[in-house]
Amino acid sequence: MFWDKVSGLYDFFENVYNGKVYKELGLATASFVSEGDSVLECACGTGKISYSLAQKCASLIATDFSDGMLKQARKRCAKLQNVEFRSADIMHLEFADTSFDCVVAGNVIHLLDDPQGALRELERVCKPGGKIIIPTYVNVAHNGKPNFGVRFLQKLGLDFKKHFSLDTYKQFFLSLGYENVEYKLVEGKMPCAIAVMRKSA
Repeated sequence: MFWDKVSGLYDFFENVYNGKVYKELGLATASFVSEGDSVLECACGTGKISYSLAQKCASLIATDFSDGMLKQARKRCAKLQNVEFRSADIMHLEFADTSFDCVVAGNVIHLLDDPQGALRELERVCKPGGKIIIPTYVNVAHNGKPNFGVRFLQKLGLDFKKHFSLDTYKQFFLSLGYENVEYKLVEGKMPCAIAVMRKSA
């Protein structure tokens, strides 16, 4: 699996190529979470966002389908008492309906064959009135082509299904019927746009 192969080097690549965004993204994502919240994170990767979420919320279940990534995430968050790591498929979450106050899926929507199906799953396990938080790299350069970092990852074997600019990212959610979406942009070499939707009560 691609992610198992790169798990040991992923943080190094992010810090070298896109360090400012990678450093700020966890805190920016956690700013939408409250102290009493129960949070589910999908596609947690090496736990960079998980670490910030766990320090803010009451409890966090962080999931990924890559054992290699989960190993790195457990190391990063080893001293935190309120986070649990599990293997899980974002398309088929083994959690009951309306289980979490907040659901986070970072930098994964653009890699999925069925992003709409994933969003339905995230919405299903989110409580009424809860938040669905989707940080995603907006990697389309001014010339309309994916930037260097994306092209490099593609050469390594990563299969991007979509490439977003900030405008097309907003249009993506509109096309799926999400009209009241808040956006926060973490700016840097490869910016990350955090989309935040509140599930109707």
